[in-house]
Amino acid sequence: MKNIRHTLTLTLALAVLCSTHAVAATAPVRHRVMVDDHPVAVWSRVPSRPAHAILLVHGRTWSALPDFDLQPRGKSRSIMRALASHRYAVYAIDLRGYGATPRNADGWNTPNQAAGDVAHVLEWIHQRHPRLREPALLGWSMGSLAAQLTAQRHPHALSDLILYGYPRDPGAPPVIAPAPDAPLREVNTPERARSDFISPQVTSQAVIDAFVAAALERDPVRADWKQLDEYAALDGGRVAAPTLVIHGERDPLTPIAAQSRLFVSLANPDRQWVILAGGDHAAMLEDTHDAFIAAVRAFIERPRTKGRLP
Repeated sequence: MKNIRHTLTLTLALAVLCSTHAVAATAPVRHRVMVDDHPVAVWSRVPSRPAHAILLVHGRTWSALPDFDLQPRGKSRSIMRALASHRYAVYAIDLRGYGATPRNADGWNTPNQAAGDVAHVLEWIHQRHPRLREPALLGWSMGSLAAQLTAQRHPHALSDLILYGYPRDPGAPPVIAPAPDAPLREVNTPERARSDFISPQVTSQAVIDAFVAAALERDPVRADWKQLDEYAALDGGRVAAPTLVIHGERDPLTPIAAQSRLFVSLANPDRQWVILAGGDHAAMLEDTHDAFIAAVRAFIERPRTKGRLP
């Protein structure tokens, strides 16, 4: 009987391993999620027996696949593939005007609209995986602002919040310039795609070139935003979810003093702060990729405190 149980355990382990490798080897699956009659593109890599679920929210300029599923030759830089190989159901959203999601009829996106779309997709993911806890939510750069806004307004839609490359200082909110009368629809450039890679010590030219090509293919025209003053509602004291603050050491958008103010402001004592040594703003794509994945996994898979925290 013991041998039979051992054989079954090995068979199940091999099946899970094969499943995760198969997910990593194939292209991500594209889903069409309707939010108020607007189609929102969501990409996924899901193993057959996921243990966790997570939604990734991209930054200001580039959509989900360049940011989260980059696969340069000879390198492993896909967050989606890495997490899927560890039994995560991984989803990444294209916000309105990015990647495979069309713009609104007026051509604009707004923070409130983005937070509403993210919340809707979180609920959609949980419906797909009802036996798992609510998805974790990870936002990068401006996506971290949308993620925090979502967490404040829809606290029951997520289990954990990960603010990565958070570009806002809670102690000194930026002055918001008025939006133009009409969307600018600026053409994106290779220089803009290269701008997040600062230190050659942690990024090879091959990775940068791969990102530039993928970014311009997916997002040839820059998305347009207005009503950015809606981010004034951001308040760490209103974030109920356990939160990980993570950023690269050399990221010019995340000075230590600003990240400290963000971390201290968070209401939930179940919080962590990780600095990726040597990393830039795009630390998840650089040689710090493995450290980034390890930090995200350690936070989501941490032992949970029983009962309600104050």
